[in-house]
Amino acid sequence: MSTELRALRLARGLSCAEVAEAIGCSESKISRMETANRGLYADEVAAILGFLQAPSKLRQELVALVRTGEARNWHAIHGKLPGHWRDLIGFESQAVALRNYEPLFIPGLAQTSDYARTIIRGCDRDLSDGELDALVATRMGRQVILGRTHLHLLIDETALRRTLGDPPMMRGQLRHLVTLAGRQRVVIQVVPFDSPAHPGLEGPFARLEFADQPDLVYVESRHTSTFLEEEVHLKGARDAWDALRTLALSPEESIRLIAEFAGGSV
Repeated sequence: MSTELRALRLARGLSCAEVAEAIGCSESKISRMETANRGLYADEVAAILGFLQAPSKLRQELVALVRTGEARNWHAIHGKLPGHWRDLIGFESQAVALRNYEPLFIPGLAQTSDYARTIIRGCDRDLSDGELDALVATRMGRQVILGRTHLHLLIDETALRRTLGDPPMMRGQLRHLVTLAGRQRVVIQVVPFDSPAHPGLEGPFARLEFADQPDLVYVESRHTSTFLEEEVHLKGARDAWDALRTLALSPEESIRLIAEFAGGSV
């Protein structure tokens, strides 16, 4: 439940302080509620959900969970959440390191809510506004792992140049990447547009590393995804990653390039 509250807040682009002011409590109280360091009470949760404009049906379900003390996750009760999202969220929450190559768009763990909304809406125009809000909030909620999990992103330059028809939104996304790269556990590198042919041309992939379990490789394509655990696939992903890192700009060069695309400098 705590994770869902944070996800909804991030989807609205609000700070803990803004939510606290709106419902009349302290910023630290909101923070503790979101990090599961404080018990949740139905009236407080209802007030927060109302301020965050959560869909009515979702508000009722989440408040009911607080009242009954039921401990299901939001992605387990929201029927529209794709199955591969549920699985990925579960594995990400256990991983100690994530290494993700993306050729077409900014990786989900580094997306702003506006960018995520644009991508999700573009891929499925049949979603209702409520469903879209829930999916965006879930994608934002995945980012709670950034404070404790090592994240290394390799992003093709093509993804940085694609404005998705909204240059101001894209500039905000690029500035977010620059900020994110300043975090202690995050590394971002750009694979240049003029690189020679490389293994990344086969498509995006992510490596998930665990403290006490074998690694996994996650591969996603149109309406389908899979987790690979056989050594042949793990080795293939490691080799592909090493080849891409060899081609990529250094982290410092990458951030300078991203800042240039965003219209600024570092």
